[in-house]
Amino acid sequence: MSKANLFYAQSGGVTAVINASACGVIETARQHRDKIGKVYAGLNGIVGALNEDLIDTGKESTATIAALRSTPAGAFGSCRYKLRSYSENRREYERLMEVFRTHNIRYFLYNGGGDSQDTANKISQFSQQQGFPIACIGIPKTVDNDLPITDNCPGFGSVAKYVAVSIREAGLDVASMCESSTKVFVMEVMGRHAGWIAGSAGLSTEQDGDAPHIILLPEIPFDKQKFLKKVSGCVKRYGYCAIVVSEGAQYKNGKFLADAGGKDAFGHVQLGGVAPFLANMIKDSLGYKYHWAVADYLQRSARHIASRTDVEQAYAVGKAAVDFALQGKDAVMPTIIRGKGKKYTWRIGEAKLADVANVEKMMPRNYITPDGFHITEKARAYFAPLIQGEDYPAYKNGIPQYARLKKILEKKKLQKWKAA
Repeated sequence: MSKANLFYAQSGGVTAVINASACGVIETARQHRDKIGKVYAGLNGIVGALNEDLIDTGKESTATIAALRSTPAGAFGSCRYKLRSYSENRREYERLMEVFRTHNIRYFLYNGGGDSQDTANKISQFSQQQGFPIACIGIPKTVDNDLPITDNCPGFGSVAKYVAVSIREAGLDVASMCESSTKVFVMEVMGRHAGWIAGSAGLSTEQDGDAPHIILLPEIPFDKQKFLKKVSGCVKRYGYCAIVVSEGAQYKNGKFLADAGGKDAFGHVQLGGVAPFLANMIKDSLGYKYHWAVADYLQRSARHIASRTDVEQAYAVGKAAVDFALQGKDAVMPTIIRGKGKKYTWRIGEAKLADVANVEKMMPRNYITPDGFHITEKARAYFAPLIQGEDYPAYKNGIPQYARLKKILEKKKLQKWKAA
């Protein structure tokens, strides 16, 4: 009987280190050729499985796979595609099982956030019902840092480092010009419901007067008058005011400041534009000249300034996923467990996918100052180790050199998939 094959896929918004997890998966699987046959990667996530677009990673050189460790974005293509329940669309599950059976795939490793862990859990359950059990292992990934159980999520540490460095540098820029020019700078960062990314910007504040002066988090309801009073006070005291705002900042009634009116592929409210919204509010109310910026994709793709801790953890959870699968585990996800000593240490743990799927972890209230505008020392102690160390990619002619994959697809054996 031929050896079982492995299918790996990337899902959701990508990160600066998700490919480090891919590297961990593929390099580890290659060390177990006696147990694992081919290692496939889905072209554009789970959609690749539905379309039978299976990239044969065995066609990639050892050097190319190693280069994934320092390559940002999703090298195999990601997707925003949420599997519905069995009752809503059993056809999708049957198609996945057809593809997995046909290509003898008995290991499914899905690299993503809460929705992705839900997908992996559903496929595990369905495969058992169909008498073709597949070891489904989730691999944590999300810049939002909102997965439960795990201490932190691979992808977050590098975004945190980028955001803290960016507001430090922009703050110095504004401070140097505020006497006769711009007095307010607003930087918008990601974070729909949880303020981890915005909160991490607080690491930039090392002494009184350092940017950011104000951090707006989804966990703290926005109060316009209180906010404007704080802005005015900062300008009078420091000459300028630097603000970091989470895209998910919201009013007491739960309405987002930046509700764009649309929905994304997962049914989430489409957000965007909270930085100019706040900047104009400040201009209209206080008259200060402003500048604003939206970090957007820059914050999650900035591999040139990735945290070494983050890179190492991303690789480790990819490796652990393969180890778990070979140990016969199913419907679990590798987690990161923080050590208890003063010196930062961490190790790999595990959690059930059922306990991770669709659960969001918010910033604790004791990580936020009483006035709601900054982070506490407890938060600083949590954030600081996650941005430590540098892990620069190789450069050539002043430009980072990243992996370039051949993406050779396995020959298709089934009829073309037609989505409902």
